[in-house]
Formats: sequence, structure tokens, C-alpha cells
Amino acid sequence: MKILIAADMEGISGVIHWDHVDSQHPEYQRFRRIMTGDVNAAIQGAFEGGADEVVVADGHDSARNILIEDLDPRARLYSGTPSPLAMLQGVDQGVDGAMFVGYHARAGAPNAILDHTWSSERVANVWLGGRLVGEAGLNGAVCGQFNVPVIMISGDQTVCAEAVEWLGSLETAVVKQASGRMAAECLPVSVAHQKIQAAAARAVGRLRAGQAPPPLKLPPPITVAVDFMKSEMADKAMICPGAKRGPDRRVAYTADDMLSVYSAFRTLQSLAR
Repeated sequence: MKILIAADMEGISGVIHWDHVDSQHPEYQRFRRIMTGDVNAAIQGAFEGGADEVVVADGHDSARNILIEDLDPRARLYSGTPSPLAMLQGVDQGVDGAMFVGYHARAGAPNAILDHTWSSERVANVWLGGRLVGEAGLNGAVCGQFNVPVIMISGDQTVCAEAVEWLGSLETAVVKQASGRMAAECLPVSVAHQKIQAAAARAVGRLRAGQAPPPLKLPPPITVAVDFMKSEMADKAMICPGAKRGPDRRVAYTADDMLSVYSAFRTLQSLAR
């Protein structure tokens, strides 16, 4: 059984401020070590639950955050950007289940640490199939394209609830209780790692027993709509072939499969720089 751990950074244990996830800030080096520890806890749990193989996709910013010298040697690491499947690199390589470690809630969600959807500078909100969506739902739908269920998530209480709403009764590891965008009650790192490890072990155990939630499969046609921060960003995004301008700063794209929608979404927000 092969498990993909897709890791972001804003939902990592103890992270509550942009300084913690900015590679140019001194605090970043401290929190990339903690990120590596969160991922290692999920790897340990995955193997305890019965996984045979674990791959990790570093999905934050430049995708060069996880310290490979400290990574559990049983796992392999996808690192660097751009890559064909971005935060989910490797999901198309015979993966049986995916875990989202260190995730954050969608843009605008209340009581959510560093809430945003893909870009806090460009993207005000995203709709998928007419529903407000964050990275958990968006990436979960891409996993569904490859018939891969999302079986576990870690982060604050808000992203965990968001994931359950989109992806079903997956295992959750709440490592902090957010009371605002940059304020939370955080578990000690060692306790958070225990929670992540236990949730990962339960998740793989359920997957092996046929009790994991089903993959998220959206019926075609699938439309993604992006509300950009500024109208000139929407102007730039309209260069994308097939893009359609909606009201105000919103740009939409429709396709029959989620992988095409995902690629278009990445293109739209890249053009909007």
C-alpha cells in the first residue's frame, strides 16, 4: 500500500504568523524543522497503520522546505517547483491514499490560521463547482481524478472541519485551536506529533479495512472561478485560452476533468502576478 503525504506549512504545529513560513525570515529555519517533524510523525503513523511505501510532496511556496537530512529514511521526497502536479506531485504514481499535513483553511474562513487559497496576495476566493473551496477541497478533487481518497489531515480546527465537509469522514489531527488569523492555542510540538502519528495510523488502518472515505469525484463539466484581489489581475488572467470573465474581478474556466481544471487554475493565478 502506497501513501502520499502532501505537506503545506501554514497548518504545521506552532505556526501562527507569516514570519514562521517566510524563507527570508529568521523564524523560518526553526519552523521548517518542525514541519519536517510533523511529516515524520505522519510517516511513522502510516507505516504503523500498514503502509508499504510512503512518498512526500513538499507543497509550500518553493517546495524546498522539508529537511531531507532529517526526513524518515523510509520515505522519498518530491521537492522543487514548478512540478506537473504541484502540491500533489506523485499522486498519479499508483498511490492508494493521500494525507494532507500542515494544511490551512480557505481564504476568508473565520478563526483560521493564515487563511488563504493558494495566494494571499492575488486570490480573494475560489469556487469549485459553485462552492467556496480551499486547498483541501481543490487538492482533494485532484486526488479523486486518480481515484485516490484523502484519508487524513492535520492543521487547525477550521481546516479540519473544512476537509470533513468536502472529503468525508477522514481522520483529523487538530494541532492548534485558532482564535483569529494570527492567534491560536497551540499544542506542544511533541504532543502534536503524537496526535498526527495516531491519526495517520488510524487512517491507513481504515484504508486497509475498506473503511476510508471515498475519493472526491466531481461530475463534469467542472468550473473553477477565481476572484482576484485587483481588477488588473483578472485582466492578466484573461490571457489564458478558454477563460471567461465573470462579474467584477472573477475569472472562470470550465473543463470535463479535474486535472485540466487544476492546471487552468494554476495558470490563471500565475498570469495574475
